[in-house]
Amino acid sequence: MASHETKPLFDREITRRAVVDAVLKLDPRRQIRNPVMFVVWVGAVFTTALVVRAAAGHGTERWTFVLAIALWLWVTLLFANFAEALAEGRGKAQAETLRKTRRDVVAKRISRVDARAERESVPATALRKGELVLVEAGDVIPCDGDVVDGVATVDESAITGESAPVIRESGGDRSSVTGGTRVLSDWLVVRVVANPGETFLDRMIALVEGARRGKTPNEIALSILLAGLTLVFLLATATLLPFSAYAAFANGRGEAVSVTVLVALLVCLIPTTIGGLLSAIGIAGMDRMIQANVIANSGRAVEAAGDVDVLLLDKTGTITLGNRQATEFIPAKGVSLEALVDAAQLASLADETPEGRSIVVLAKERHGLRERRIQEMHATFVPFSAQTRMSGVNVDGREVRKGAYDAIADFVAWNGGSFTPDLRVHVEAIAKDGATPLVVAEGPCALGVIRLKDVVKGGIRERFGELRRMGIKTVMITGDNPMTAAAIAAEAGVDDFLAQATPEAKLALIREYQSKGHLVAMAGDGTNDAPALAQADVAVAMNSGTQAAKEAGNLVDLDSNPTKLIEIVEIGKQMLMTRGSLTTFSIANDVAKYFAILPAAFALTYPELGALDVMGLASPNSAILSAVIFNALIIVLLVPLALRGVKYRPIGAAALLRRNLCVYGLGGLCVPFVGIKAIDLALSAVGLVP
Repeated sequence: MASHETKPLFDREITRRAVVDAVLKLDPRRQIRNPVMFVVWVGAVFTTALVVRAAAGHGTERWTFVLAIALWLWVTLLFANFAEALAEGRGKAQAETLRKTRRDVVAKRISRVDARAERESVPATALRKGELVLVEAGDVIPCDGDVVDGVATVDESAITGESAPVIRESGGDRSSVTGGTRVLSDWLVVRVVANPGETFLDRMIALVEGARRGKTPNEIALSILLAGLTLVFLLATATLLPFSAYAAFANGRGEAVSVTVLVALLVCLIPTTIGGLLSAIGIAGMDRMIQANVIANSGRAVEAAGDVDVLLLDKTGTITLGNRQATEFIPAKGVSLEALVDAAQLASLADETPEGRSIVVLAKERHGLRERRIQEMHATFVPFSAQTRMSGVNVDGREVRKGAYDAIADFVAWNGGSFTPDLRVHVEAIAKDGATPLVVAEGPCALGVIRLKDVVKGGIRERFGELRRMGIKTVMITGDNPMTAAAIAAEAGVDDFLAQATPEAKLALIREYQSKGHLVAMAGDGTNDAPALAQADVAVAMNSGTQAAKEAGNLVDLDSNPTKLIEIVEIGKQMLMTRGSLTTFSIANDVAKYFAILPAAFALTYPELGALDVMGLASPNSAILSAVIFNALIIVLLVPLALRGVKYRPIGAAALLRRNLCVYGLGGLCVPFVGIKAIDLALSAVGLVP
């Protein structure tokens, strides 16, 4: 997509800026926002001071050992900052791409809703909410707004990345336009809906930069848990110094543990791995949503998408293709199939609707009836109207009509005819099967029925099966009658449906599910969807829809594709899975590090603890330094996983928990043993520690 190209994970320019930002983020005013990493920052500052003290000849510790600990604590901070800066850098790169779509546009401001009104040329930045502007073919739309007059095709590729133009018109669900897009034909009168600095593009830039990214509820809860664990280990570590000093004095042998070792112990005990990656995981979740061409109003919306367990989906265009297609001709008793096909095609020659064209195509492809030239027929075509509910043609004394059952029944009766009993049976059977019956008649004679069917999208049943395995209930919303809705719901494989849906019925259904403790997601594009969107926990508004719908939603789909709702849920769940998986790894990782550093830290005070040195590390100093180095390296090694996310699999909560414990829990226990031992061997080989 033109506006949201996916950059490589370690793009050279983004990585270079992230390295610089990682250093700038060492500012204590930034570090204090993350309690876990702030403790590491304080430890790094403190051990740096101990290096100066040891180099001056004070204390019993070798200054080179203290320097190594201090340097690796700073490296730990830099790696954590780098992860966050890299995630932010990808968002900033996208924001820069969006800024390039800004243009210095001159707007044609008018005083009333009239394309012929006197125009005043003003900069787009001078426009204010509520004013009117005229946009003609070739003009760039200068503002976000609602179309109040006119119909035009608009190129929205600057925003959506899609090259196909779209139609925007007044008075419907396709009346919203976005500043920076271009009118290709005709003209529009647009009412400004946002002041400068408050436009959709401004909000997009702020969001992808992370400027408005607040912590989500789960992220806040996890941050509090991590801060609590850090405080517990801080208090526990603080008591070890007097305890070890007393033990050494009472036993008359050994030495008290050093302050440097205690700082290293504290940093390895607290959850630095997830503490350093937590912010990057949240930013990356919003970044993946942007890559899907969905703008989230906040990280809370992305997270809520991961917790959704009820999904409301519109039938037309989401579950089905949206255009009913002719699939079968069924003649009435005593009427030949050829006569029905001939009349049906004749009545549809001037019908430019998808249904009308499909009748002509079906007659040609399945029954070999060649399309006739409209110009040579000198026929009078009767267009469809909401009042007559039928259309057709008058030619050579023939009056051929096609339309709804009751409308054609009235037409036949008016001409002195009547329906045969079998025709009603065919009509009812088609409706019961979830299709639409279209009756064809010529004068007083009912010729038969055309089966029209809104085709269910390929693969949609399997997608719903995946959602069901995730524990998500799918509900189809449609204006069809209950019989038709039930047939389509069964074919598509949804769990439930709401037929003859009204705005009030949608709102009531959402509230009913929420009262039972469910989190509900819904997609919509019209003003009549706004109440339900405002009520839903995850509300996806189509960018092509009305301003009211976009304001009511907490996510905006730039592609205006209602099926994106399924992808949004998957992205939200992927973010939650990533956070949960890395938290599991981090906690297990800390448990494993205890076996490396605790025996080493108290080796001189309690030589008996050497029995716990299951890794057989070279020396106490080597064990402590190896654990600190591993603690830093594991953060940067997990950066790709934090940014890309754990691979999504549609499985239930219980199966997901087992998988996390087996893969990330067991992995978190095993990896430190291997990593710390490898680093210990390397340090011993080069003789860096005694």
